[in-house]
Formats: sequence, structure tokens, C-alpha cells
Amino acid sequence: MDIDVQKLLFEFIGGLGIFLLGIKYMGEGLQKSAGDRLREILDKTTSNPFFGVLAGIIVTILIQSSSGTTVLTVGLVNAGFMTLRQAIGVIMGANVGTTVTAFIIGIDLGEYALPILAIGSFLLFFFKSQKVNNIGQAIFGFGALFFGLKLMSSGMAPLRSLEAFQELTLKMSEHSVLGVVIGTLFTFIVQSSSATIGILQGLFSEGAIELKAALPVLFGDNIGTTITAVLASIGASVAAKRAAYVHVIFNLAGTTVILLLLGFFTNYVDLLQSSLELNPEMTIAFAHGSFNLLNLIIQFPFIGALAWAVTKIIPGDDTIVEYKPKHLDPIFIQQSATLALDQAKAEIIRMGEYSYKGLEETNLYLTTRNQKHSEMSMQIEGALNNLDRRITDYLVELSGESMSELDSAKHTLLMDSVRDIERIGDHFENIIELIDYKISNKVNLTEQAQEDLNNMFDLTIMTVKQSVEVLDEHDREKALAVVQKENQIDKMEREFRKKHIIRMNEGLCTGSAGIVFVDIISNLERIGDHAVNISEAVLYE
Repeated sequence: MDIDVQKLLFEFIGGLGIFLLGIKYMGEGLQKSAGDRLREILDKTTSNPFFGVLAGIIVTILIQSSSGTTVLTVGLVNAGFMTLRQAIGVIMGANVGTTVTAFIIGIDLGEYALPILAIGSFLLFFFKSQKVNNIGQAIFGFGALFFGLKLMSSGMAPLRSLEAFQELTLKMSEHSVLGVVIGTLFTFIVQSSSATIGILQGLFSEGAIELKAALPVLFGDNIGTTITAVLASIGASVAAKRAAYVHVIFNLAGTTVILLLLGFFTNYVDLLQSSLELNPEMTIAFAHGSFNLLNLIIQFPFIGALAWAVTKIIPGDDTIVEYKPKHLDPIFIQQSATLALDQAKAEIIRMGEYSYKGLEETNLYLTTRNQKHSEMSMQIEGALNNLDRRITDYLVELSGESMSELDSAKHTLLMDSVRDIERIGDHFENIIELIDYKISNKVNLTEQAQEDLNNMFDLTIMTVKQSVEVLDEHDREKALAVVQKENQIDKMEREFRKKHIIRMNEGLCTGSAGIVFVDIISNLERIGDHAVNISEAVLYE
């Protein structure tokens, strides 16, 4: 029998493309429908590893990607929301959650793929509501997933009569490690274990591969999916690298254990298939689910050991931006307003230290263009927003208690300071966006403009740093110095603006560079204003 290679290839590649688009679209639609609650689910439910596993399963089902959950988790570890031990629970859960896609594929909906696509498109194009659009996107992705699978299956059908393919599957039956390697490589290339398992389900249902050869490929798919997180952790923090390597160790160890028991596992899957009368796709889905559950049960008691091992493999201290407050103990609110105010003040000083660190990172991003400085600034901005909410809530709760006149004045001062520090974060976030615009649109500043910006940054960072010291030490001398520096910042802004107009008139500088420059110095000037607000309260006491 002659095989139409072009048809086989086109249907397979096209089907794979539509399948991958379907998974991405479905995940994005579900994620948007769930809103920003995913991060909250992870943050709130990871107090112990067991809940971490559950959170990992739920989030992975929602976003249809175990790699996506791992990447989210890495971000939370980075932000100090989650310890490595908690992250390991989530990653284990993500592995179980990812099996849901295989079960969805096992429900034979290939015949209804096109009407499902039509419903999704209808919801996407004929409704203005964002909520309906998100649901439409998820349904469209769901339909595309089945349509892509159907195309892939019909493309792969002729493979079973191909001699070279029969020999390969025979070798895979005899040498299970070969199957693992093939599964790993293929998932590494496609970057989605759901897609490679979908292909495996197609091959198995077409009778092109036997169960004994299919199972090791399935295990390999699980190893291949860890590569995404490893790639995401390149150049990232120590915590990110550790979380990514936990994923690798977990899947490698699980595969090794179950390969040793392959005979038993194959018999178990055979028994499942016959007793539950499963179709071929569902058989692979049950095998995948059983493998991941068994892996979870075996390794769950060793979370501590995994954390220890990965800390040894990737040594070093990690720079963590702590989002959570350290000093706000609610017990002081009822007991002593004075002590509660001291607690709030200590937290605000911490917040102030973050604000000038964020400014330093923003300046480094401007001069080096290195993305890690931008990421660090944005993490600090996130921490400032979170601390602002928590400290304000604490102070609002405290305002209900009776306070002396002195404490009342201090309370007002602290409320104002929190707002000013939070606004500093907003301004350096604006500057980050301007630098992003400058980089992506290849906007070049002249050497003189760059030097002016660096000078103004240095002065602004020094002013913010000193204003936080003023708040901490109540030093009038330093407060006067801050006011003086702020006047210098104002003068600088006016002077640099004039110089810049001259440069533009002389044709040394483009219009877009002008906008970027003027907006950055204007944001720095506003940061100076907030620094003075923090200090002036001390002067007028």
C-alpha cells in the first residue's frame, strides 16, 4: 500500500498546530474567566503541602498546563509568598492536574468538534461582554483541541502499515528506555505533554502501537514537560531554579520507579481496560492518571528530602522580595495603640526601603537594559501595593481605638506616609513602562540626555533614602536636607527640559526620544515631591 506522505505530514502538522492552539486558547479563556484568583488560590491554600497539592491540581485544570502552574509557582516563591516546600506540593499537584486533558480527549467528541468551534466563535464575535468572550474563547479552544486531534488521527492512521514504524514500536516494546527517550524528546520539541499524549492516544486507537510500547513513551512525555520550567528558570533567581529542578527530579524519580515495575503496571492497565470497557484513548488517560497519582503517593512523604536535595544541587542565598508584612501584629491594636503604631511604623520603614531599592533597580534597567532589573522593580512594586493595603487596613482598624493626642498625630503622619511611598512605586512603574517603550521602539537617547537622567536618578534615590531615614529617626536636620534636595530636583527638571528642547531644535534628538526623556524626568520630579511630603510632616510637628 502506497502512503501519501504529503497528506500524512500536512494532516499531522496541521492537526498538531490546531491542537496546540486549542489548548492555549482553552487555558487562556478559563484563566480569564477565573480572573486573578489563580494567584490567590495558590497563595491562600499552600499553608501545608497537602493543600498545596490540591491547589496545584485545581490551577492546572483551570489553565490546562502543568508548566504554566509551575511558572506561576516560581513567581510566588520569588515573591516570598511561598516557601520551597510549599511549592513542591503545588508542582506535584500540577502533574496530576495535567492528566485531565487526557481524560477530556478520551471522551470521543471528534464528531462534534466543528459545532463546538462554531459556538465558541459565535460567543467571541457576537457579544460585547468580556465575560461571554472569555467563555467563548474557552469553548473555541475546546473545539479546536478535538478538531486538531481528529486531523492528527487521520494523518497517523496509515502509519500502522508502515514497516519502519512497526519495527520501531517493536523495539520500544523490547527496550522500554527507548520509549521514554522518544517521549521525552518529542515533548521537548512540541513543548506540551498534553499534545504528545494526544498523539499517543491517536496512535493507540489506530492500533499502530501496543500498550507495552505506549506506556514508556507516556512516562517520557512527563519528563519532557519539565523542560519548559527549566527553560523559564534560565537567568532567573535561585528559588526559580530550585522549583524548576524539583519538577525534573520528581518526574525522573517517578519514571525510574515505575519502569522497574513496568510488567505489573502494564497488567494493571490491561485489567482496567477490560473491566471498565475503556476505549483506547481512555485507556491511555487512565494509565497517565494512575502513573501520576502513584508518583504523587510514593513521593509525597519525601517533600522535605526533595527540598533538601534541590538546595544542595543549586546552592546559594536567594534574593526574595517579601510581599507579606512582618510587623503587623493585630494583638497590639486592642492592647496598646502606642505599640501598634510602632509596629506600623516599622513596616512603613521597610516599605520605604523597598521604594528606593525599586528606584535603584529602575535606574539599572535604564542603563543596562537587563530584564532582571525590570522584573525586580516590578516585584518590588507588587510588594509596595500589598504592604500599602495591609498597613492601611491595620491603621484603619487602629483608628477605632482611643488614642492620645500625640498618638493621633502620629497615626495621621503614618497614614500619609504610606500613601506617599506607594505613589513612589507607581511612578517608578511608569518609568519602567517608558524604558520598555524605548527598548521595543528602538528609541535612542543622546549621551547628554542619558547622563542627565543618571544624575537626576542619583539625586532622587538619595532624596527618597533620606526621607525614609527622617521618618525613622525624626531628624529635623535631615528633613531640611530633603527639602533642599527636592528643590534641586525641581531645578534639575526645569534645566534638563530646556536643554532637551535645544537638542531637539538642533536636530540631535528625535520626537519620540523627547517624549520618553521628558516623561521620565517628570516622574522623577513627582517622586521628589512625595519624598518631601514624608519629611515635611516631621518639620511641622
